[in-house]
Amino acid sequence: MKTRIFWVLLLLLGLAAPAATQTPEAPFQVTTLQNGMDIIVIENHTVPLVTIEIAARNGSFTESPEYDGLSHLYEHMFFKANKQIPNQEAYLARTRELGMVFNGTTSEERVDYFFTLHKDSLRPGMVFMKNAIRYPLFLPEEMQRENQVVIGEFDRNEASPYYNVYRALEKKLWYYYSRKNPLGQRDVILSATPEKMRTIQHRYYVPNNCALLIAGDVQADRVFSMAKQLYGDWQRSPDPFQEYPVPAQPPLNATTDTVVVQPVNVSMLMIGWHGPKALDDVKSTFAADVFSFILGQKTSQFQKNLVDSGIALQADLSYYTQQHTGPIMATLVSTPGNVLKAKQAFMDELTRFTDPDYFSDEQLETAKTLLEVDAIYNQEKASDYVSTVSFWWAVTGLDYYRDYFTNLRAVTRQDIVNYVNRYLIGKPHVIAALVNTKTKQQLQLTEGSLVK
Repeated sequence: MKTRIFWVLLLLLGLAAPAATQTPEAPFQVTTLQNGMDIIVIENHTVPLVTIEIAARNGSFTESPEYDGLSHLYEHMFFKANKQIPNQEAYLARTRELGMVFNGTTSEERVDYFFTLHKDSLRPGMVFMKNAIRYPLFLPEEMQRENQVVIGEFDRNEASPYYNVYRALEKKLWYYYSRKNPLGQRDVILSATPEKMRTIQHRYYVPNNCALLIAGDVQADRVFSMAKQLYGDWQRSPDPFQEYPVPAQPPLNATTDTVVVQPVNVSMLMIGWHGPKALDDVKSTFAADVFSFILGQKTSQFQKNLVDSGIALQADLSYYTQQHTGPIMATLVSTPGNVLKAKQAFMDELTRFTDPDYFSDEQLETAKTLLEVDAIYNQEKASDYVSTVSFWWAVTGLDYYRDYFTNLRAVTRQDIVNYVNRYLIGKPHVIAALVNTKTKQQLQLTEGSLVK
């Protein structure tokens, strides 16, 4: 397991939405069952395969500290016993009978589960998915075994020096850290109970908080009809985000830092800011995507001044689109002795981001074109593209994604300047340094030394 409307006549099917269409920019069709469950179909007849995915608006953003990581554990328990499947062994036997590959992911604002199998197995695959999503048993003995599997993920992540510096930064970046921590906390995982799993199920695994996505060699009208038959009697529940609203992350009040010591041969700096909330500042989210792409090109001033100069071995700036405050992250890798020089060089570079000649009109237009090409290329493989669609469904809603290309093409130089001024230049941030013991001693790195 792993831890971003359209109209055709469907009234005869008895579905709640009157119609569904697709466009070249959004090659999927959507309708909504009367219980509020969105059904999304991506037709791709290249190969005789189909991917069945269920996405839920769940993840770490729903978790108070006592639930930190339980959306992730829930993802693991999805592939276990349910009303029709007595245990995990029977579950795996059924996957072999259907000839399918399967997996799931948990992130901050979405959890998804997906099966890929032959198109002839579409209906049994949808039945199998229905039983898993609606009728999990959470057997105590299976939970105890799966706890250790999740703890194994902790062990693998914590063995990476880069995970440790990232986690140290995140703990300072977010006041409500559990809301941004999909992996979770060890003690919470180990003390999890079936009752807590059922709490998550009853709050978030309800039809009006889920989408069923079918991608591949299928016909949309057949899928819509089948979805109504199989999922139409699933009872709507209260909106979980009205009953359990997600608290807003308080803004950073000051710049802080942290130093993480690990046995590494290079040093790394991570610098984090609070970025746009996707639905509150749509323009900035697209400006962030375009600007990050410009900075990532080898011909950019950013790369020339930081990497080609020899100050850093690698440098980038990224934004992660989220409804509940997306982070902006700068990453710089340097030789151990250059870590402070790299930090200062980046901060100097930051002040130049709004210079009129920092990037050319040609670089701006090229970035928009290549981002669009990459997005279109992602549509080619249905089993991958379905995950892209479910991400945008969960995080921003499909209207945002349907207008993605239009908004991308509309990004101007002034939009980028506004984004940089609003979220980066002069704004509080968190600096995390990953160094070895020798470097820490030689450079006298202590808490506070990186913010001077």
